Amino acid sequence: MTEERQPGAWHHDYFNAPEVGALAHLYRGEVYRSTIWRTRLDATTNWSVVSLGIALSISYSSPTASPLPLLLVAALIAVFLYLEARRYRYFNVWRARARWMEINFYAPLLRRIPHEEDGKWQATLADDYERPEHHISFKRALGRRLRRYYLWIFSVQALAYFGKVTIHPEPMESMDDLFARMEIGLAPGHIVFGVVVAAYLILAAFTFQMYRLDRERFKKSPNPISMG
Repeated sequence: MTEERQPGAWHHDYFNAPEVGALAHLYRGEVYRSTIWRTRLDATTNWSVVSLGIALSISYSSPTASPLPLLLVAALIAVFLYLEARRYRYFNVWRARARWMEINFYAPLLRRIPHEEDGKWQATLADDYERPEHHISFKRALGRRLRRYYLWIFSVQALAYFGKVTIHPEPMESMDDLFARMEIGLAPGHIVFGVVVAAYLILAAFTFQMYRLDRERFKKSPNPISMG
């Protein structure tokens, strides 16, 4: 007759040897999956940087070159941002599971102390495997990718665009020159100027709002990326 394991016992006593081994393999699998998805995140960021570099090379190749590629590349970078935000939500699932096991299993085991909620964290992890779902919203994922990388990429793109129209084919002398150079087909220059500035300010405001929400969550939870 096996001895019944009580909640609050040592972790190496709460699980038998085969269970500890299975949990260790499970942890390794979650770390591996989070690493793979982290690589996918880096790929879309690299695509954005390379695309912006190509647009810069084209627009700055000569004083008479068109600044339009620097505007068109913004749309392409926005597509990459959308893809990366979706990938980040999947990456967050694997990372959260790995962190959940680190905090609730490995950390108490290393400290040789009983966990106060033995049984609860296992149930939470089991529920996540039985009914998997994203742990963060798409909006929050979008805000995090903007804060980490994409707002900076858009900043370089905007500065490069305005730098191009202010110095080529020759330095501008008035705002009328700026608006004239920003005309795109039938769209007046002042409209294009307003749209570009408004789009950047909206992105910056959205990024700051998501950062503020993350900061509030960090204050409430000691481990905000976990499943708890």
